[in-house]
Amino acid sequence: MKPYLLALAIIGTLSLHSQNHNHSGAQPFNYPDIEGYKTLKTDLHIHTVFSDGNVWPNIRVQEALRENLDAISLTEHLEYQPHLDDIPHPDRNRSYEIAMQEAKNHKLLIVHGSEITRSAPIGHNNAVFITDANKLMAEDGIVPFKEAKKQGAFVFWNHPAWHAQNPDGNPILSDFQKDRIKNGELHGIEVINTTDYAEESLALALENNLTIMGTSDIHGLIDWDFTEKGKHRPITLVFAKERSIESMQEALFEGRTVAVYNDLLVGKQEYLNPLIKASVEVVSASYLNNTTVLKLELKNNSSSELLFENDMAFSFYDSSPVFSIKGLETKTIHVKTLKKLDTVTFKLKALGAYFAPKQHPIIQWEITPNSK
Repeated sequence: MKPYLLALAIIGTLSLHSQNHNHSGAQPFNYPDIEGYKTLKTDLHIHTVFSDGNVWPNIRVQEALRENLDAISLTEHLEYQPHLDDIPHPDRNRSYEIAMQEAKNHKLLIVHGSEITRSAPIGHNNAVFITDANKLMAEDGIVPFKEAKKQGAFVFWNHPAWHAQNPDGNPILSDFQKDRIKNGELHGIEVINTTDYAEESLALALENNLTIMGTSDIHGLIDWDFTEKGKHRPITLVFAKERSIESMQEALFEGRTVAVYNDLLVGKQEYLNPLIKASVEVVSASYLNNTTVLKLELKNNSSSELLFENDMAFSFYDSSPVFSIKGLETKTIHVKTLKKLDTVTFKLKALGAYFAPKQHPIIQWEITPNSK
């Protein structure tokens, strides 16, 4: 092909691509709503070059749009600014402002937040739904928490099991955290951060009535750190009454969350169980001809690969009692009911889900087999 024809072909291809441009990524998140609530897909612990991240704030917005997230928060470190020589920014709200500008023509919710960064026992904490990050700057470790409360912020404890602060990987609830909880200045705790699930953090959440959180704490590119490895970033599913900043804030204070990382789901039973039940749709149920073997077609309506173990009195026909359904795919299971039943209680233990350390929820569906 002659050079000028090749150039025209390239221009035409780029033009066509721009006309068909959309924000769908290779692995967009999908999770169903549960009864009474909208399921909002959120990542409320993210960094950019305005603290110790490696990308500009608009990239974080674009990543979230590609992954079909509903909300993000750019939680820059207040006290740690390693790029300060190259990007001087006395205004700690600047990252949020750039993200808001990038997201203005999209439905993505941008939550104003910052990370309070201190050594133990204060540790790292995210304050989200703030109004002014600059007012959280203070040498006294207690002042930022008091100011965050004044601004109506939801505050959660970041990576409490982080080995850099706790060499044995076990979170320690210090008197400082106890006082913050007592004073209404600490409301949540990360049980999943980056790639780490800490069941000790889950235990602390349950013991102290803290909201269960999962976050990416991303510093590099989502594509490099997660997507190209076949992974999703960790997120928090927030069960809100409507899709708005105010409703999401209310839901977080009420503890209506499930933390998710690929095939791992962690949350309180009152939200975890209905999420899993809504995620598995019984597409069809019918007995095989002249048998008492019930054929079930199960569709996974979530992005997570769901791992189950049979918890019924009936056994499976041609399948292990432990099986998985890949995200957004369909699985066929055969159940030996021994006689034809008008209704069947299909009961499974969700092995990839936890409502307490080492405790899996039992989910059940009432099924009416097709009479044909």
